[in-house]
Amino acid sequence: MALTTVDVRSSLSVLGAILQWLAVPLVIPAAVAVIYGEWLLPYLGTIAITLGVGTALARLPRDRIGDREAFLTVSLAWLAIAVIGAIPLYVEGTGVFASPVNALFEGMSGITTTGATVIRDFDVHSQALLMWRQVLQWLGGLGVLLLATAVLSRLSVAGAQLMETETRTENVTKLTPGIEETARILGSLYLGLTAAAAVILFALGASGLAPEMTLFDAIAHAFTAIATAGFSPRAESIGAFSPAVQWAVTLFMIVGATNFVLLYALVRGDTDRLRDSEEFHFYLGILGVGSLLVGALLLLDQGVAGGVGETIRHAVFQTAAIVTTTGYASTDFNTWSAGAKNVLFVMMFIGGMAGSTTCSVKTLRWLIVTKSFWRDLNVSAHRQSVRPVRLSGEAIKENTVRDVYAYTLVALVFFIFGTLLLVIDGELSGTPITEFEALSAAASMFFNIGPAFGRAGPYGTYEGFARSSKVLMVLLMWIGRIEIVPVMVMLTPTFWTR
Repeated sequence: MALTTVDVRSSLSVLGAILQWLAVPLVIPAAVAVIYGEWLLPYLGTIAITLGVGTALARLPRDRIGDREAFLTVSLAWLAIAVIGAIPLYVEGTGVFASPVNALFEGMSGITTTGATVIRDFDVHSQALLMWRQVLQWLGGLGVLLLATAVLSRLSVAGAQLMETETRTENVTKLTPGIEETARILGSLYLGLTAAAAVILFALGASGLAPEMTLFDAIAHAFTAIATAGFSPRAESIGAFSPAVQWAVTLFMIVGATNFVLLYALVRGDTDRLRDSEEFHFYLGILGVGSLLVGALLLLDQGVAGGVGETIRHAVFQTAAIVTTTGYASTDFNTWSAGAKNVLFVMMFIGGMAGSTTCSVKTLRWLIVTKSFWRDLNVSAHRQSVRPVRLSGEAIKENTVRDVYAYTLVALVFFIFGTLLLVIDGELSGTPITEFEALSAAASMFFNIGPAFGRAGPYGTYEGFARSSKVLMVLLMWIGRIEIVPVMVMLTPTFWTR
């Protein structure tokens, strides 16, 4: 009989330690509940559950943590935190969260930094619940950042090779001699950027440039801007605030989707890495070209209300929001011309830089695909030539290039099947959706964007989708956020046996 080669107890032990720490951020919505005189039980009860389950699991023997155990831990952690995140929503039970499926959808959307919501009426929910959604996304951004540099860079397709080449680090999993120190540095940088965003947003409110921006709003949006996540306690998202806030948030989104290893080097005074990074130039180029295209198409379509200046602002903001997978909205882009909406749809497949809080395919992979395709075109005319693909002056291994192609293809296949399943499920459940709604919803879920088009537009909600469709979306968000590989590997028989 085949024997399992995965130390499940060790994986569960690490998961338990993660859940124990999850009790700490739950104090934030509990404090908000005290300040606003709201119900404390959803948060105190969840803290007790998290500590109880986490402590019990953490006591399991932890014999080894290899690649297989890391795959299992990463996959289980995202599922477990989504469930924990849904508990306060379901216990409070107001509005749409009387349904456990809706609560789980919101919890998974939060921890995966997707930003898709099922909320119809924000006013019926407590301030504590709205803040918990923001905190959950901030945790998701931090978790992905740490996993991307310490775990997924080693386990996912071509992650470590690409990040090492582009950041010019000898080993991206060790910016310092120990992983703990690396986590502390990246966590401190993430916290510092979040604090800076909160201070700037609150200062805009206090100065009169954004009178709608309260301290609560400043903290809430700082949590999800740097995390490139997209939840907002306002039904109008960033559209509820002044142009000054929208420009500031645009900058925060762009920074959050920048490689944190490069940001760390910048903080230390090393500007060369950022200046010499081809991916950074490529990333800014996509943002610039996308903004120009959207703005031009809107102006050709007689723009949006408010004139040329407002049209340009919304074009830049929405392009940044979609490319960085943040998903904020400054206006209802559902009402834009078909051309502008289709450009935004294409931008869903881009993503920010590797080693950031962002989702989707990521600019680094698209840069490799572009360079490799151009190289192949040149080589086809000069059969004897040898031309390696280079990134920031460094040659990339051919197996890394193949891995990038493989990941990109698999991601697109998942998106296509997700679209088909949403269309079929819509028909079978009696809640049909259009093809473009299905395409944009599948892309939004799998690439963790948030808003889509049609009923799930920027000022819409996913609550109207069939219950089975929302369960499918939960799976798409989960698989897409941890970059496919951990889940797919666990489905192979050889993962569990010798």
